[in-house]
Amino acid sequence: MAQDKWSSKQYLMFENERTRPVRDLLSAVPTAEARQVIDLGCGPGNSTEVLAQRFPSARVSGLDSSADMIAAARKRMPEVHFEVADIHAWKAPSTYDVILSNAVFQWVPGHETLFPALVANLAEGGSLAIQMPDTMEERPHRMMRELAADGPWADKLSDVSQARTALRPAQWYYELLAPHCRRVDIWRTTYYHVLKEGPVAIVEWFKGSALRPFLDPLDEDERRTYLARYTALVEQTHPPLADGSVLLPFPRLFIVATR
Repeated sequence: MAQDKWSSKQYLMFENERTRPVRDLLSAVPTAEARQVIDLGCGPGNSTEVLAQRFPSARVSGLDSSADMIAAARKRMPEVHFEVADIHAWKAPSTYDVILSNAVFQWVPGHETLFPALVANLAEGGSLAIQMPDTMEERPHRMMRELAADGPWADKLSDVSQARTALRPAQWYYELLAPHCRRVDIWRTTYYHVLKEGPVAIVEWFKGSALRPFLDPLDEDERRTYLARYTALVEQTHPPLADGSVLLPFPRLFIVATR
């Protein structure tokens, strides 16, 4: 297994902000009753906890490719079955009433085959609920790529843009899923996350997610230099407001596909 560099501690520095979208997603799921639900890419269990609250009578399970994330999830919800597994290799043992995936599939390619296959694992009336950050053209992400191409690490990071899956337009996802579902609900929301610690908080936010592919290949000195240069850019583009905080615009694409 490849080295596990996901950090549940880093991810949960902004737990409230990262959990709000899954609450909004699950509130739109029309499935009223559920016996079996699963959280694909469950992370440290914050999204699984919301899923269990939404369907208190259901048998809940979760999986994630990161052992560190699964350890945190098991500690958070010891009554839930969690396993370390890759989404592409996962074989559903039975049908599910709700399949949830919160902020995961932007890292997973092959949506054209994966999403219909997940719908096929739903019980009649069940829902596939997906939320994906749609942030590749936001300024902090563009700066990551520009900085990666402009430094002594350029060769190491030449393929890093392939780590994220570019999202298709909403119409593409609708046309993909509509033939398999009785209802497909799609929307896009931009959250303006208030980060009280100022510009440095933006860097800390992305160290738990989008910066990982840029930092993982670097040695310690390169990582420190990259982060220093990235922090300086963020401070220029996201100056603190009068109260010292910054607003981080964060668009997300939501899909609820009901069979």
